[in-house]
Amino acid sequence: MAHTGPVIEDFERCYRAVQSKDPRFDGWFFTAVTSTGIYCRPSCPAMTPKAANVRFYPSAAAAQQAGFRACKRCRPDATPGSPEWDARADVVARAMRLIADGVVDRAGVPGLAASLGYSVRQLERLLDAEVGAGPLAIARAQRAQTARVLIETTDLAMAEVAFGAGFASIRQFNDTVRAVFDATPSSLRARAAGAAHGAGGRAGSPSASTGPGALDLRLSFRQPLAPENLFGHLAATAVPGVEEISGDTYRRTLRLARGPGVVALRPAPEHVACRVAVADLRDLTSAISRCRFLLDLDADPVSVDEVLGADAALAPLVAKSPGRRVPRCADGAEMAVRAVLGQQVSTAAARTTAARLVAHLGDPALDAEGGLTHLFPTPEALVQAAPALPAARRRTFGAMVGALASGRLDLGPGCDRRAALSALSALDGVGPWTAQVLVMRALGDPDAFPATDLGVRRAAEALGLGSTPRALEDRAERWRPWRAYAVQYLWSTADHPINQWPPPTKPAASRKEEP
Repeated sequence: MAHTGPVIEDFERCYRAVQSKDPRFDGWFFTAVTSTGIYCRPSCPAMTPKAANVRFYPSAAAAQQAGFRACKRCRPDATPGSPEWDARADVVARAMRLIADGVVDRAGVPGLAASLGYSVRQLERLLDAEVGAGPLAIARAQRAQTARVLIETTDLAMAEVAFGAGFASIRQFNDTVRAVFDATPSSLRARAAGAAHGAGGRAGSPSASTGPGALDLRLSFRQPLAPENLFGHLAATAVPGVEEISGDTYRRTLRLARGPGVVALRPAPEHVACRVAVADLRDLTSAISRCRFLLDLDADPVSVDEVLGADAALAPLVAKSPGRRVPRCADGAEMAVRAVLGQQVSTAAARTTAARLVAHLGDPALDAEGGLTHLFPTPEALVQAAPALPAARRRTFGAMVGALASGRLDLGPGCDRRAALSALSALDGVGPWTAQVLVMRALGDPDAFPATDLGVRRAAEALGLGSTPRALEDRAERWRPWRAYAVQYLWSTADHPINQWPPPTKPAASRKEEP
């Protein structure tokens, strides 16, 4: 068992991280102990095992495939994902993003391979070399984690849990849970119920109020996290009907593969509280993945702030509010349409135009706990739309929705970033600002940099970083590969609602998004 599957070769560095129990490394690699047959996260509070008994694996799936089971104490299956899959744009990273979005459960490995333009054999070889497991094993590990969430936080019948988590049969579900967690599904539920009872009924215990399709979850992240720019940006740009703010909670609808969903997200000191309601439990994995991407929860803020804080001009901003994330999106096509609507107008004007499109062309969505009414319209529905825009921007709007509807432009989780940027740049009216904002927020590229953004330029000039996009781009070379995060710190200098959470009761002055 100890020598099955590829292991991480930089043993000394990994072992030092385990000795220090540094949570920053959780999700980057996994620690397997041959004497116990258990794998853990690097920060596991248990006694550090002897070096001779340790193997390091690049993924939970690789550790499981090698025959190790998850630690019951540190729960390595619930760690944040590796930041590597956001930073990288190669086929392995694209495959990992698609698997996280549930593509293997919906279309199988052949469907995953086809969407990437590779044969099944090629894809399996690439993933095994880099991740230590093939696509089926990675999807299996993901199903196991989803199953554990459903087992421990709902009172659903085990058959519903099995199929909701993506398993093809009850037997496959039982065998996987036993192999991964060294426990039966019923014993996992009993243990969770006992822990909740002993803690006075803490969140996470099975409850009759948490019925099919509605779940309360905790989304993990690497510390620190600055919620003001992340949730503040989402609140300031929220489109009525699709998004809303309820106290200290951001809520929105999701268009999922098998039906609509609604998520409610609230920042807490050590996690993001997430309430998910889906029409079909099989969409739960995808909904969680979209929320994590939206909030950039798999980022490594210590690495980011280390680079940006080395710049004397940014250092005070980083020290004041470390851990800024990039506010992304729940759907790339939606973000593209909203970016066009936001060209050369205020935030409020862009929201108003988007809300009109939602009311007329968005599919209705039920929200039992709030005031959300619609899903954002699909590109196909928007092709014949005639929004009240200036002629030039109306042409850009038509070009954008036409490219998305025809498939010439793909902004999904598994898209090729270079191809997407090339397709964006070829569209009439899509300039550097629009393209870079979409690369940053829709594609999740941590090095995207909209140098022509008015807010970025004003902040840079005030900090003495240059008054022209060219001068700013030259200075930004030292911020690579984290320039998208530098944008968040530059935006933080403005007195604008995007930097305020919970949002102000009275709207502040809007700023133009593009000069």
